Formats: sequence, C-alpha cells, structure tokens
Amino acid sequence: MRLGLALGYWGRGPSASHLPLAREAERLGYDSVWTAESWGSDAFTPLTWITAHTSRIRLGTAVAQMAARSPTTTAMHALTLDHLSGGRMMLGLGLSGPQVVEGWYGRPFPKSPLTATREYVDVVRQVLRREGPVELDGRFHPLPYRGEDATGLGKALKPITHPLRPGGLPVLLGAEGPRNVAQTTRIADGWLPLYWSPTRPEAYALPEVLPDGFLVAPMAQVRVCDDVAEGLLPVKTMLGFYIGGMGHATRNFHADLMARMGYEEAARRIQELFLAGRREEAVLAVPDAFADEISLVGPRERIAERLELWRKGPVTDLLALAPDEESLRVLAELNR
Repeated sequence: MRLGLALGYWGRGPSASHLPLAREAERLGYDSVWTAESWGSDAFTPLTWITAHTSRIRLGTAVAQMAARSPTTTAMHALTLDHLSGGRMMLGLGLSGPQVVEGWYGRPFPKSPLTATREYVDVVRQVLRREGPVELDGRFHPLPYRGEDATGLGKALKPITHPLRPGGLPVLLGAEGPRNVAQTTRIADGWLPLYWSPTRPEAYALPEVLPDGFLVAPMAQVRVCDDVAEGLLPVKTMLGFYIGGMGHATRNFHADLMARMGYEEAARRIQELFLAGRREEAVLAVPDAFADEISLVGPRERIAERLELWRKGPVTDLLALAPDEESLRVLAELNR
C-alpha cells in the first residue's frame, strides 16, 4: 500500500505548513501529494507551487470540481502541470453537489449526474491522449457547441500541446453513490473515496474484481497522540461540517453515505443540529466509533494495529491528512 499526503484546501489563507509537509513527505518516501478545492482556494495553483519545490513525489487533485471548469480547461491544467512536473500529475475529479454547483459556480446541477460525469471524463481523455480533434455529441458537454445560441462557426480542435505520456495521465473520480462508484471502475483509472472504513467495504458496492492497475485511494486523518478521544475531535469537526453543512437538508451525499455505513440516525441528527446553527453540538453528535473507523488516531502501537486492516482490503494508496511531520514519519515507518 502506497502512502500519499492529502493537504486539502485552504481556510482563510494558505497554510505555512503545507510546503514543508510536502517536502518532508517526499523525503520520507511518500508516493504522492494531493490538493483540493471547495469555494475558496483552487486545487491547481498550490499544486504548481509544490511542483516547483519537489522533484519526485507524484501530484494529484483530490478533487478538482467539474463545475468549476469546462472539461477542456481542466484537461489543459492537467496537461500543463504534467509537463512542468516531468510526468508526475494525476487528475482527481469530483461532481460536488447542488448547493455548490448552483450556489457557487452558477451552473445547473445535472439531472443525470452519471451521464454528465461520463461525458466530462470522455472529453478530458480525448484532450490528454491527443489522438484527434476533440468531439462529443453530448447532452452536457457537446463539442463543438451547437446549441440554439451558437454561431455555427465552432470547429473541432486538436490540442496544440502534445501529451508527455502517450496514453494520457491517470484520471481518478471522487464518487459516493453505488452507481457512481460502479461507473468509476469502468471509466476511470482510480477511485477517491471520501470516507473509507476497512470494516465496511460493502457500503460502497465496490466490485470484487477491479481492472488491472485500478487505484483505490481514500483519505484518512492520521494523528499520533496519547489521548484517542482528543485526537478524534478534528475528525469529528470535519465530519460535522461535511455531513451537516456540505449540502442541503434534503440532498446531502455525505450524509447519505454515512447513513449507508450504518449511522443513519446520527447523520440526520448532525444535519438537524448544524442547519439549526448549533454547530458545536453537531460536532459532538458525531459518534466516536464512526470517526475512529475512518481514521488512524492514537498511540503508535494502536495505529500500527489498525493499519493492518487497511492493508487487507482493496486500498492501493492511503492518502493521509496528517497535521504534523511526526505523524507523517510514524506512518511511513509503520508502512515499511
């Protein structure tokens, strides 16, 4: 099982620890480092900065939001970074949800998310492979555009920049629903689970037989500490925000996933408290058991024991949300 460092997205501003953590991860032998975006910092610019200060570690977006850019624009970003990094780029994509897509990007959330995702990946692949002009008779991402307001002058174009890798670079998808996960195994090179429990793989409906080389790369908060309850608090804070606030009361993919993992009553209670403005109570309502099974928290010996569960399943890459260099180092030592 390879290790990756997940840096997430910025809060109020850039974290002074991100670049040192990325460089330390490379020194420790980590395979990859990943950035993200929500409705603040973007995923590609920080990754470019990290690219300039590292030499070996692979670089990924976990995830870049599809609604933020047309598929050709996203492919251009990935193609450019792949060249600048010497072939280290991996492109992780996510659809996001209606609240963000319509509230932040000002676009309609697709009524057929599976079709929209499939078309997006198709266009990205065409650009990255450069086998001919990019064309798609699509519902959501038609190229050339031929809508009622089109000039009729659009022309299918072949990317000017040649790919560094003939087959294109790896494309991974952040997927949560069972049908979305199943499609991911057919159209992508890997899957980026938001929450992964090594004891509940059935919750994701992941096929038993995966394509050769398919990546399963979940994120998990890693924290070496003496007090497990205290170490789980940041995990619960993250879960309270995602399950309570990252979506509408009637449509929240993160809450739905928690429910499928056996915590339906708790998920709905977290939503209720968060949406009522009782955020601290929402965090405390996150069951310790749920926070614990999707993270690696506690003394070194406890993390070592729990790490064996992650190794036994389909996970190929563990992306560690690590708050400090010590946690990064201990995880690297335990995974050797």
